Parts: sequence; structure tokens; C-alpha cells
Amino acid sequence: MFSGRAAPRAAIYAGRVGDSGNRLDEREYQVWRAFHRMHDKLALALNQHLQQDAGISESDFQVLAALAEAPRHALRARELREELQWEKSRLAHQIRRMEQRGLVARDDCPEDGRAATVRITDVGLSTVRGAAQAHAARVRELFFDALTPAQLDAFDEAGAAVLERLRQRCPAEAP
Repeated sequence: MFSGRAAPRAAIYAGRVGDSGNRLDEREYQVWRAFHRMHDKLALALNQHLQQDAGISESDFQVLAALAEAPRHALRARELREELQWEKSRLAHQIRRMEQRGLVARDDCPEDGRAATVRITDVGLSTVRGAAQAHAARVRELFFDALTPAQLDAFDEAGAAVLERLRQRCPAEAP
């Protein structure tokens, strides 16, 4: 349990002895809720920090970082969507907002006229480079510095196990 305290029971998830095997037991429920609390609070803190320091959101940063690391600083929209694990509509709205701010540009794909290529602009590249060091320091402070090496190894192992399960059971949703 991340929080070290019992989470309130929620009838929708937690079951009692004798309930269907589809319900979470008390420990599973506490860990699941703690995972969500950790994720949500971490995402909020990182997003606020990026907004204050660089004037961009965590979503902006994810797009810019993916494009900055890509060959020729560009990806087909489909490749970017797969890299970020986003839905098509979410990416389209995000790219439109970022285009309006001059962070990215959308071009016709030379190999396929029906497809679009998204590329980072000079402004976007400067923005992500300026934000990256402070963002990495904040990630270290809030996440990595809170974990012992053994906890980090366990977290890595648990994450890999869940990602493998997703790959096996949900091939359309996982890379």
C-alpha cells in the first residue's frame, strides 16, 4: 500500500468473502487506489511545474520530446499516436493547439498523400530543450528520490509484467 493507510472500501471494486472472484480483495483495492492516487498527484505536480517553468503542459512535453528524438524531428501522425499511446482524436486536438502556438507543424506525408507528418518547429525544439533539464530534475525529486534501489527494481519488474500482460491480452491497445 503506497499510502500506508487503509483506503475506504468501495462496493464497486472490493468484494467480501464468498463474492464472485471478479472483485478485488481489500489489499488489491488499496494498492489499486494508491497507484491511482500516486499517478494522479505525480502527473498534476509535473504538469504544474512544466506550466510554470516552460509554459507548456505535460502533453505538450510528451509530443515535443517524441518529435525531438525522432529521425529528422518528424513522425507520421499514426507513428506519433502509437508512440504516445493516444487516441486519434486526442492527438489531432493536441497537434492543432500546438500548431497554433508554433510548436509543431503538420505537413503532407511524401510517401502517402492521405497521411500527415508532424514535425517539431524551431520554437518547439527550443522549448522542449529548455524544459527538459528542469523536468528531469523534478521527476528525479518527486519519483526516483522517493524510492530505494530495491523499490526501483521492484517497480521496474512490476511495470514490465503488467506491460507484458497488456501485450498478450490487449494487443490492439498495447504496443
